Amino acid sequence: MKKLAAALVLVLLSFAPAFGEDTVPDRLRIGVDPAYPPFSDTDDADRLVGFDIDIALALCARMKAECAFVRQEWEGLIPALLADRFDAIVSSMSITEKRRRQVAFTDRYYSSGVRFVVRKGSDFDPEDPAGRTVGAMRATIASDWLEDNRSKFADIRLYADQGALDRALIEGRVDAVFGDALGFWKWLKGPEGAGFAYAGDTYRLDEGIGIAVRKEDDALRRHLNRALRAILADGTYRKINARYFPFDIY
Repeated sequence: MKKLAAALVLVLLSFAPAFGEDTVPDRLRIGVDPAYPPFSDTDDADRLVGFDIDIALALCARMKAECAFVRQEWEGLIPALLADRFDAIVSSMSITEKRRRQVAFTDRYYSSGVRFVVRKGSDFDPEDPAGRTVGAMRATIASDWLEDNRSKFADIRLYADQGALDRALIEGRVDAVFGDALGFWKWLKGPEGAGFAYAGDTYRLDEGIGIAVRKEDDALRRHLNRALRAILADGTYRKINARYFPFDIY
């Protein structure tokens, strides 16, 4: 009888979830590119600020977990996640099939499109940029789309971060830039962007913006999704949204 009971326990354990699967982590390491305002930036005291930062803090608070931010340049975010430098990426990362080959995503936490930006009065034609120079951030859906759809006609130049991309346009090293419409929105309203404007239509190239985790960390993905649903339901998300945008970006 004892042998039978022991065998039954072993069988039951073989179907049980892994240890800790339903346990919320005490500390969550969040990877973020700190050079993408208004989503992630640093203030005068070198503290991280922005929409992504506030969303991550709200999710950690809902999960009762400590939020520890790890700064990482954009191109290195997924490699660093896979190397266990942090547990999740909250850095305006588009959900795409290409990225799903490497990581898993939560539900979206905001939506955006991709647009061209040019100097006001420019005759740049987004549909026919032959002979023109177009800039984009490297390793983004914008750069992928340009290289797939415009590289035969235009000179495509890629930049490491949003600041470098903006400077290239200001200094006239490119005729247009192509990137996240919301990322450009605040810049266009500031003094540096005052002489520039959107050009052409909005392109929808992803499934929204999500939080990336390692594929084996599905329990963490589920915890983050539950926390995201909670901050959407209790008004926390709406308050964060209003700090940065006068319109709903969800």
